[in-house]
Amino acid sequence: MSKGRSAHALGGVCLIWQVVLMAATRSKVWEVPTTSSNFSESLQWQPHCHYRHHQDRVTITAEIPPRLDGTWLSTRCEVRPGPEFLTRSYTFHPSRHFQALQHYYADSGCENPAYSLAIRGRLRLRQASWITRGATEADHHLSGVAIVVHSLAAKQKLTSRLPPSCVGPSLARLVPGRPLDLYNTRAGRGCLEAMGFTMMELDLVRVETQHHGHGEKIQELFLGDIHTDWTQRTHYRPTGYQQPLQSAMHHIHPCLVCALVYRSTEQRPPVIPRQTQTQTQTPISLSGLWVSQQCETRPTVLFLTREFHFDPDQQAWEGIYRHYSDPLCSQNTFTLRASGHYAQGNPSVKVPGATEFVFKVTEVRVTAEDESTAKLLNRTKPGKCGQAGEWKVGEEQGLSATHGCTVLGIKLPHKEYELFKVELDHRRHPLLYVGERPTDGSSPDRPMRRATSFQAPLKLCSGTETQPPSRYGSGFKSKQVQVDTNGTGRVTQILLVVFGSALCSWNLVF
Repeated sequence: MSKGRSAHALGGVCLIWQVVLMAATRSKVWEVPTTSSNFSESLQWQPHCHYRHHQDRVTITAEIPPRLDGTWLSTRCEVRPGPEFLTRSYTFHPSRHFQALQHYYADSGCENPAYSLAIRGRLRLRQASWITRGATEADHHLSGVAIVVHSLAAKQKLTSRLPPSCVGPSLARLVPGRPLDLYNTRAGRGCLEAMGFTMMELDLVRVETQHHGHGEKIQELFLGDIHTDWTQRTHYRPTGYQQPLQSAMHHIHPCLVCALVYRSTEQRPPVIPRQTQTQTQTPISLSGLWVSQQCETRPTVLFLTREFHFDPDQQAWEGIYRHYSDPLCSQNTFTLRASGHYAQGNPSVKVPGATEFVFKVTEVRVTAEDESTAKLLNRTKPGKCGQAGEWKVGEEQGLSATHGCTVLGIKLPHKEYELFKVELDHRRHPLLYVGERPTDGSSPDRPMRRATSFQAPLKLCSGTETQPPSRYGSGFKSKQVQVDTNGTGRVTQILLVVFGSALCSWNLVF
């Protein structure tokens, strides 16, 4: 079996196992599959930045099912795997119909529009997801997709990567500025699939409302993630999220990009002026402490926050990964502390504005934060994950002696080929974008596996008001073991999680 088919088969087995696991361990909240029920979550969220004041605290709420009515917008030039550069504007109506505009660009600053897609369809919300806790599953039905190319160069580039059967009858008739139907109720989807087009992102939905201490309200729409492998994206059922869209009514201020995207049409795509772009023009600087801005969700049911400290003088780093069992990161299950060294490479050719790095992970330490996780780790075989039988809640243990931890998918030492990018947010605060993890759970341990898109950005904390950690580490990411801390039959759940985690992370190298 080829490597690609093997990975795909493993991913399918993992997905099946996750369904079995969640069905066996779900709490009563997730036994409410109809949209007539309403469940809300809330959390007082405060990132680990010591300079933040009380009035900056944010209360985050999320309702199941979510309320989608209205228009949702990109707040920046987005990067998808490939890479693809785009902006989005999605409008949902009470009738369940939606219109979506996707504008694609030839550059990473979204200054040079290539083509736009006008998408129409219907969306039906279904039930709370049993795989991605906090999300709502949905079904979408497309009724039409039209394309408008914005230059002859864009047309030539687009048609050059499509099969003749598509270019002949359809795209050959493309005229810059004039809409052309790519799909309707009478036409097939052959050209859409050849373009890598998918709206499977609509099949996983979550809306979060941020209530800021100073009275500001921000609403964000999280839609399903796009598979990092181009060949898998058109039939991939998402379990994580893309970077969120923000409500046209309740978004960050100021947001010039929001206004440009809101006023756009398929024939008049937004062009983001260079002076408003947040990308830094100076060499990338990692010095300081970088932290997650919110609870992060990744594919395969991962909830976590990240915290990085970089020491450029020593080219050393430390990464702290706090894992949780819930989508608001309120129930801590275990914490990973990884460390090592890094080397900065060349500016990225594929993703202009980004920089290539190589990180080496030499040490990882784990802390079990609840009794379930401690019991799980104590059931590992001797020599496979720290000192077997010695795991205790709140006590950190190193993994160097066992060269990692099989059940967590960690192997030491380990090297990763990373992609970093620094931008400024709407308040001119630095943001650090780290390369997106492969959807199939593998590791970017070779140059050709380096990411072409990014995870949620990290925010720079005030360097003068934070203390550096006792040891340094690097951009290491971990696979989370999903532990239900509130359900019954905990021993059975632990055994299921141990087996499922070992199955899905067996070929992982960190």
